[in-house]
Amino acid sequence: MSITQYIEEKQGTKLADLDNKAIYLALMDYVKEKASQLPKNRGKRKVYYISAEFLIGKLLSNNLINLGIYQETKEALATVGKSITQIEDEELEPSLGNGGLGRLASCFIDSMSSLGINGEGVGLNYHCGLFRQVFHDNQQEAEPNYWIEDDSWLVPTDISYNVPFKEFTLKSRLNRIDVLGYHKDTKNYLNLFDIDGLDYDLIEDGITFDKAQIQKNLTLFLYPDDSDKNGELLRIYQQYFMVSNAAQLLIDEALERGSNLYDLADYAYVQINDTHPSMVIPELIRLLTEKHGIDFDAAVAIVSQMVGYTNHTILAEALEKWPLDYLNEVVPHLVTIIEKLDALIRDKYSNPAVHIIDKDQRIHMANMDIHYSTSVNGVAALHTEILKTSELKDFYQLYPEKFNNKTNGITFRRWLEFANQDLAAYLKDLIGDSYLTDAMKLEKLLAFADDERVQNHLAEIKFNNKLALKRYLKDNKGIDLDEHSIIDTQIKRFHEYKRQQMNALYVIHKYLEIKRGHLPEKKITVIFGGKAAPAYTIAQDVIHLILSLSELINNDPEVSPYLNVHLVENYNVTVAEHLIPATDISEQISLASKEASGTGNMKFMLNGALTLGTMDGANVEIAELAGKDNIYSFGKDSDTIIDLYAKSGYVSKDYYDKDAEIKEAVDFIVSPELKTVGNEERLNRLHHELISKDWFMTLIDLKDYIATKERMVADYQDQAAWNCKVIHNIAKAGFFSSDRTIAQYNEDIWHSY
Repeated sequence: MSITQYIEEKQGTKLADLDNKAIYLALMDYVKEKASQLPKNRGKRKVYYISAEFLIGKLLSNNLINLGIYQETKEALATVGKSITQIEDEELEPSLGNGGLGRLASCFIDSMSSLGINGEGVGLNYHCGLFRQVFHDNQQEAEPNYWIEDDSWLVPTDISYNVPFKEFTLKSRLNRIDVLGYHKDTKNYLNLFDIDGLDYDLIEDGITFDKAQIQKNLTLFLYPDDSDKNGELLRIYQQYFMVSNAAQLLIDEALERGSNLYDLADYAYVQINDTHPSMVIPELIRLLTEKHGIDFDAAVAIVSQMVGYTNHTILAEALEKWPLDYLNEVVPHLVTIIEKLDALIRDKYSNPAVHIIDKDQRIHMANMDIHYSTSVNGVAALHTEILKTSELKDFYQLYPEKFNNKTNGITFRRWLEFANQDLAAYLKDLIGDSYLTDAMKLEKLLAFADDERVQNHLAEIKFNNKLALKRYLKDNKGIDLDEHSIIDTQIKRFHEYKRQQMNALYVIHKYLEIKRGHLPEKKITVIFGGKAAPAYTIAQDVIHLILSLSELINNDPEVSPYLNVHLVENYNVTVAEHLIPATDISEQISLASKEASGTGNMKFMLNGALTLGTMDGANVEIAELAGKDNIYSFGKDSDTIIDLYAKSGYVSKDYYDKDAEIKEAVDFIVSPELKTVGNEERLNRLHHELISKDWFMTLIDLKDYIATKERMVADYQDQAAWNCKVIHNIAKAGFFSSDRTIAQYNEDIWHSY
């Protein structure tokens, strides 16, 4: 039944008579009905991918593509004068994630369904998500991001569990979102647990709220501010609520499918996505012993055969270490088990670095994950090597067989077939559509690397994408984009190690050069997107610097014809889908050794942007695949950086004092020009941070970064050579398909069948 027939039969009206909102709701119901007819994947060993985040993006078009009815729906709308883009605008983007971690999880559950793996996501149904970012006085402010409407993609179930805490028990309820594979005749679910009794009235100014009212706030926000004790306790409540529900669901489903629980590992595998879900290990042991009467040692052995841990960072702040006292306040019944697990490790190993509970009575979640699992994986080749040789060296010496690499990937259907439809159509004309199910087939494009006709058509597609971005930014963000400029994009969550501050210093350098009369041949538009955690002061100071530069530069008639700067408000998946296809320069400038992988770098590569990056994370593999001549790399290597940290060998003030160009750019942060549009306290603090600390070594790479970007801008003038590089990047992007990543997870770790 077509959408036109569906509307006529179900609603007794014609498609042409409905407004955009009504069409969106009808399309959502249409897709949900088709999804309800698909059988659930029933493979014996089911994967439970537990993650604090799932940045799933808007679902309508992705589901239409996976069902194979996107084009016919688009055409049906066009016959009544409607654009599918207009209909998509009616959908609110689910606010269930923050950045790369959550987007990766979403790509992974898409690929599980597309490959026919019985694997599902498990997380929480955050009603206000992370936050909605708004800008006032060139500063970030946060507002609740309400996204759940009466009619949504959430499918209620009658599944609920009791989750015990020290002072009370909370009853959960499960909502599901259907996860449809690409042209697949089965489906999986994204399982999102929630509570009844959530109270929006707890929210006060912005996103501040009473963090002590757990029974009313548990699923209000993703990553609530944990700069005080109540915030940390709330994180523990959220994490335990998530994993207890996951563990109870897992056991119930295994029993239903015939498990006797001693063979639970034959029926279920848990993938821990970062350390947030780590408490699933002791919780599974608790349920097996207390509820199902299994001996403790046997329960430990069972659970240890059905858990894998993915490490996403070497940053100490992200490797969770919870005070034992805090867990005793929230889940004392779990502390008893964690202490037993720690005792087992202490009996085996005297090295305190591998113990679960340290001398300060803090629980190291990653340590527990590594000991009681079958697999520990990094997410890029370089990252995994750093884990083995440096950050987790003690564990690698104990369990070399557990360590493996699974370089991240992205789902090509969303980031090409939907986000860049003109490019997708042209690729099909050139090489066919087999790349949609086997992304390595993109390599066929290499045959056209020197074809002038193909190069010119790719340039035309890029320009049309810039025009589309111009319209989107004007209509939705109030930004006036110059489509004739080089689009230079950095879209990341704001963090010092991602070094948006270095990009801002380049902008300052360029501004000063233009003021001196050194005018670029081609205009550059530098675009930033991302949010800073509300408690992360320096990251918010960097946002303030960029917004202040934007006001100063874009309103300067001497400079604005040659340089524009924009920070896109409330960056999310929808913004990315417009930005990435229009971008020329992909900024991947993290301090070497600090970015585990990155996935934005892969999306840009696929969409024909060239990487400007350090040899960090998956940038290393991009360089190896595309060829080092087809990306622009700069900066100190990871070994050098790791050695400098070990020896405390970096002093930012030395670079500031000894190089006039660096000093000029840094000092402009506190210049009278910038202070006229900026907040003096914020600018002074950031200036002081760069000179006195600069923990993520902005200044060590700044000169090389400026020189490399200038070379890149100059190279852009030779469009034939540039687009030859573009073709090499697109052709070699196939390795970064999440289908490949998930197939490797399944072959090496999960063994789901």
